[in-house]
Amino acid sequence: MLEEEKEERAGEARKRSELDRERLQRLSERQRRKKLSRTIGKQRLRAQDEIERLSALLVIPEQTREESLAIYREAWEHDLIHGRSIEKILAASIYMACRKENVPRTLDEIENATNVGRKDIIKTSKLLASRLEMRLVPAHPRDYVRRFCAKLNLAQSVEQRALRIINEAVEKHITSGRGPTGIAASAIYIAAILCGDRKTQKDVAEATGVTEVTLRVRYKELARELGLQVE
Repeated sequence: MLEEEKEERAGEARKRSELDRERLQRLSERQRRKKLSRTIGKQRLRAQDEIERLSALLVIPEQTREESLAIYREAWEHDLIHGRSIEKILAASIYMACRKENVPRTLDEIENATNVGRKDIIKTSKLLASRLEMRLVPAHPRDYVRRFCAKLNLAQSVEQRALRIINEAVEKHITSGRGPTGIAASAIYIAAILCGDRKTQKDVAEATGVTEVTLRVRYKELARELGLQVE
């Protein structure tokens, strides 16, 4: 009888020990999840704050800002943040949102605002587009004309002439394989001359973010192919 009582007590002790261990495991798991949730919450809040800051710097509309945040969140949900620079993901999210919402911002502008190199922005954008099955709409030279003309304080007549130059260049397939900002800058430079409001190559290059070398090559090419006298 004594042996049976001992065995029964030992069994009860083992059960209590197992229950205690299970309770500790559940408690540890809850604590781990809470800690992870707090970490995720902090990182998402940080990302949201950074997108707000960058959107203000780049003068991005609210809808585009929200799209940037949506792309970042989707990247997070698809585990594309792990092992990668958050800054690069944020820069790519903004770049992709601007493209999607037709809010023209040059790579140089985003690079200057985010301190992420243009090559990294392009590389990360391609990665996100592929993994998230998003189509990056190619930028068009027309998209940049209004902003660039505003930066240069050019009249609407110059803007309209630049758009006509771009349309003609597109029809003649002169723009194929050329960067949209270089074409836009060149069309504006030519249009300003033709409208009697000449700007220096330096001014146009600084306003548009293209190099003076690119501007010279592109405007001469456009003028030659379209038969425009600008010298």
